[in-house]
Amino acid sequence: MSEALQQVKDWILKRHPDREDIPGDLDLIENRLIDSLSFVEFVFLLEQHCGRPIEMETLEVDAIRTLDAIDANFFRAGVK
Repeated sequence: MSEALQQVKDWILKRHPDREDIPGDLDLIENRLIDSLSFVEFVFLLEQHCGRPIEMETLEVDAIRTLDAIDANFFRAGVK
């Protein structure tokens, strides 16, 4: 796991102290680890760690649904 993705994971875990870990394929939205109240803050966090702006109007929810999806869409080499 990249350092950036680990920081995203740590951010989520900090807000859910009842959890010890988050599997890469766990649906963060269905399991209420990211909710409507934290969504904008979460997207801002992703922007900070991936180093590029994220357009809220064009953001697909599936791109942030799991840690695996976040890694593939924002942190892997070759991402624009």
